[in-house]
Amino acid sequence: MTLTTEKSLLKEQIVGHTAVISINNPPANTWTADSLQELKHKVLSLNENKEVYALVITGEGNKFFSAGADLKLFADGDKQNAADMARYFGEAFEALSSFRGVSIAAINGYAMGGGLEVALACDLRICEEQAQLALPEATVGLLPCAGGTQNLTALVGEGWAKRMILCGERINAEKAEKIGLVEEVVVQGNAFNTAMALAEKVANQSPSSVKACKTLVQAGRSMPRAQALPLERELFANLFDTEDQAEGVNAFLNKRKANWKNG
Repeated sequence: MTLTTEKSLLKEQIVGHTAVISINNPPANTWTADSLQELKHKVLSLNENKEVYALVITGEGNKFFSAGADLKLFADGDKQNAADMARYFGEAFEALSSFRGVSIAAINGYAMGGGLEVALACDLRICEEQAQLALPEATVGLLPCAGGTQNLTALVGEGWAKRMILCGERINAEKAEKIGLVEEVVVQGNAFNTAMALAEKVANQSPSSVKACKTLVQAGRSMPRAQALPLERELFANLFDTEDQAEGVNAFLNKRKANWKNG
C-alpha cells in the first residue's frame, strides 16, 4: 500500500507489519520545513496503526541517505527562520524517537548533519560500507539542533561525540561500527533488505512488550537506576492488563505462533 502524493518529499508504504519511509528530495535528500512536518505526522499516524510494529527509514537513490538541511535556508541570517527550522527538526525527530515500535535507519549513503540526526533518532542503524557519517554543523557556524549532541553522546560516549561535533571529524562505516554508532555494516545496496529482515524479527515479539521495553531502555539515558528498576517491575505487571501477555504465554505453552493484538 503506497501512500505517496505527488508533492510529498517522503515516500511511505506498508510491507507486512513494517512501515517504510523513504526520504525523496534529490539530489541529496535534504530536509525542508514541509518534509519535517510530514515526517512528524506520519510517525504519529503510524503510532495509531496497530498493524504496524516496525518502521524502516531510508534515502531514495544510491548516494545519499540524507545530507541534512539545505544551507541556503540559513544564508540570510534570519534568526526566526532558524528557530522555526530547529523546532521542526526537533518535533519530527523526537516523534521518531518516541515511535512505539522499533525504528531502523537503513543508511544507504552519505548521512550528514540532520541526515545523521534522523538516524540517531532511530532505535537501530544498518549502514552500507561506502557511507560517510558526520555532524559538520560547527564548520559552518551552526550546531546539531535535532538531538545530535545528546543522541550521539548516548551512543558513542563523550569523547567520540566531541571528535565528530567539535572537530568536525567525518567517519566511514567501519569506524562507525567500531565506536557503536551503527549496529551493522553491510555491502553497498544491502542496507534496506537487511533492515527489513531485522524488522521482520520484530513481528515475532509482542508489540506491547516492545513498547514497554523501549521505554525502559531509553529511560536509562536520563532516569537514575534507583527509579528505573521500580519502573521496570511496574511495567512488567502492567503487561498483564494486555491481551498480548495472555496470548504470548499460551501460544508458547501450546507450541503455536502467537497472534498479537497490539493491546
